[in-house]
Amino acid sequence: MNTVRLLSSSILMLVLAGLPLAADARAQMQPSNGNSAKRGSSSESADYRLVPGDKLRIEVYRDQQLSQSLQVRPDGKITLPLIGDVAAAGSTSRELAGTLTERFKEYVKEPVVTVIVAETTPPTIYVMGEVNQPGAHPMREPLTVLQALAVAGGFKDFANTKKITIQRRSPTGAVQTINFNYKDALERPDRPMFLQPGDTVIVP
Repeated sequence: MNTVRLLSSSILMLVLAGLPLAADARAQMQPSNGNSAKRGSSSESADYRLVPGDKLRIEVYRDQQLSQSLQVRPDGKITLPLIGDVAAAGSTSRELAGTLTERFKEYVKEPVVTVIVAETTPPTIYVMGEVNQPGAHPMREPLTVLQALAVAGGFKDFANTKKITIQRRSPTGAVQTINFNYKDALERPDRPMFLQPGDTVIVP
C-alpha cells in the first residue's frame, strides 16, 4: 500500500512539474477496463438500424431552424423543413445523416448534419389474420415465421396456411411482399425464414 501511495505521489509531482510521464506511469492513468467495455458497446451500437417509433435529434450545424427533435413515423419516414419526407427506418444514424446531408446541399452551403438516437423502440413484428392472438409481438431474439405463428397462438380453423404473406418495408419505404407456405416450411426445418423488425405476417 505504501509503495502504491509513493508511486501515485511521484506521478502527481511529475504532472504538476509539467514533465513527461514514462510509459508505465501513463498506463496507470488510463481508464479502467470497465470504461473500455463501455466504449466497445458504444461502437457496436453504431450499427443499430432505426425502426418506426424511434425518437431522433437532428442537428444541422449552425442552423437552429433546421435542427429538429422528431419521431420515425409508422411508415418509416421523418419530415424536415425544406426537404420534406425522408425514409429513415432501416438506416443507421450515420447513413441517415449522410442522406440528409445530400438532401440539404440544395438549400444549405456545406451542411453538417448529425443524427442522434434519443430513444429506441423495442423491435416488434406483427401477426394478423386467422390466428388466435393477432397483434404486435416483441422480438427479444431472432424470430422465424414459424416461431411468430406459434407466439400468435396458432391458426384458426379456416386459415389458409398455403398463402401466408410477409410484408416488409425497405429503407426507401417500398413494401415487399414475401410468400410463405406453412406446410413447406415444416418439411424444410433446415431452411428457416427469419423475420426482420417491423415485418407483418398475414394469415388469410
